[in-house]
Amino acid sequence: MDHGPNEPRTHHPNEWEIDNLPNRLTMLRVILIPIILLSLFFTTTSYTWAIDHTKLLNYIAAWTFVAASITDFLDGYIARKKNIVTVFGSFLDPIADKFLVISTLIMLLALGRVHVLIVLVLTLREMYITALRLLAMEKGLTVPVGTLGKWKTASQMVGIPFLMANDIPWGLNMPLLGIILIYLASLFSLYSALEYSVGLTRKIQKLRKENKLKRKAAKAQRK
Repeated sequence: MDHGPNEPRTHHPNEWEIDNLPNRLTMLRVILIPIILLSLFFTTTSYTWAIDHTKLLNYIAAWTFVAASITDFLDGYIARKKNIVTVFGSFLDPIADKFLVISTLIMLLALGRVHVLIVLVLTLREMYITALRLLAMEKGLTVPVGTLGKWKTASQMVGIPFLMANDIPWGLNMPLLGIILIYLASLFSLYSALEYSVGLTRKIQKLRKENKLKRKAAKAQRK
């Protein structure tokens, strides 16, 4: 998910530490993923209990997803606030985010609640942004989170649990709202991917110019 400051973060003095609050929250998010998937899976089975409690299973999945999303916000906030940015957290946090979103989108696709093109757009976009960040890291650059990326995350985090709940309580059409929000998330994801690409391209070009000037200066000093 797209979150975090625009400046590169420095690791915690004990950067190899594993047992801290942000990492615990991240691991909790990983543990919650199977609960979401199993709840949605049982709605597709022919078990009598599951058929009789489909609505309950949908809500369990939705509220568990909400809880997982809250841990995503909290672990990042606490890590930045207290400067507890460790190697383990930097590795696990983005993986947990992608596992959470992509796995739930696939389950929603299997349930016929979201179109396959939406799943493809959001999944491929995550893979593309991951590749961009790896390229940026290799060049010693950062890919700052833009406004569109934040809007994408917000739309996605609200739209997905609406689609999971798949209910119309008190006249609130959750499936319709979920579809609208997930389509908006797809549009935001495409534009934000373009925004990231342009931004990184400009930074790489600037870096090349700086390196070229440095080489010219070094060459001039040798003469």
